Amino acid sequence: MPDVEILMAGAYPQWDMVDLEATYRVHRLWEAADRQELISKVGSNIRAIATRGELGASAELMKQLPKLEIVSCYGVGTDAIDLSYARANGIRVTNTPDVLTEDVADIAIGLLLSTARQIPQADVFVRTGQWGKIPMPLVRRVSGKKVGIVGMGRIGKAIAKRAAAFGCDISYFARNRDQDVAHGYEANLVALANWADFLIVIVPGGAATMKIINAEVLEALGSEGMLINVSRGTTVDEEALIAALQNRTIQAAGLDVFLNEPKIDERFLTLPNVVLQPHHGSGTIETRKAMGQLVRDNLAAHFAGQALPTPVV
Repeated sequence: MPDVEILMAGAYPQWDMVDLEATYRVHRLWEAADRQELISKVGSNIRAIATRGELGASAELMKQLPKLEIVSCYGVGTDAIDLSYARANGIRVTNTPDVLTEDVADIAIGLLLSTARQIPQADVFVRTGQWGKIPMPLVRRVSGKKVGIVGMGRIGKAIAKRAAAFGCDISYFARNRDQDVAHGYEANLVALANWADFLIVIVPGGAATMKIINAEVLEALGSEGMLINVSRGTTVDEEALIAALQNRTIQAAGLDVFLNEPKIDERFLTLPNVVLQPHHGSGTIETRKAMGQLVRDNLAAHFAGQALPTPVV
């Protein structure tokens, strides 16, 4: 049996589980009938946590693992990992950047097209036999429109590249102007929303971006504007968004992320002007295999005393 014991916060695809369980002694926290009992039983031997972005690793959990050396995260977002505690206690943290950039950018544009062109509604229109009986409502063009991107990191740049291929005029909001980005920079998020036809959100989660898309931003986006969120559910004030969709303060939204996933606010399910995705932006076989490999590579490098491929802390 492998000597190194790791705690897994949630399941990975089977191809990753096979490799991990052949290399380490894996304790499956998500399957435990009593999680605290499992932690109390094996916590003193755990040297690594393998987690997912939405599950993270709290300070409370890490405090119960005195031999913990590394938290390897399957995903880019680390806002659910207590990085301050990890730094203070010499615990390394890694994530899986770059490998999911293209797929998340793809789904952002996919959601934009689905929302503006009402592709899900058109599918229902055909399946329910309405075609030929009544006209399909006219929809909104994407090509040549004004796209505001909230966040201009790796994924934001990939989204901008795709939007540019549609002939869109692009401007972005970020904490600082990126001198390597030729698109327009707007330091005022409300002003960007007021200018844009479509607002795409791709900022990290965490306290700094909590509810950054608020009622004022949505009002500025306006009754013909559309919101696309492929970042974190925390970046949007959901109460304000639901009200804006109900009242047609904005025209529509396309959402891949929500608060309290997967138990999302049921009001979203009744709204005809929102396209819903199950936080699946990186959900391709190719990307998920690359993410799992990077998690395993980080763990292997750590326990071999080598440089970590993608360190966060």
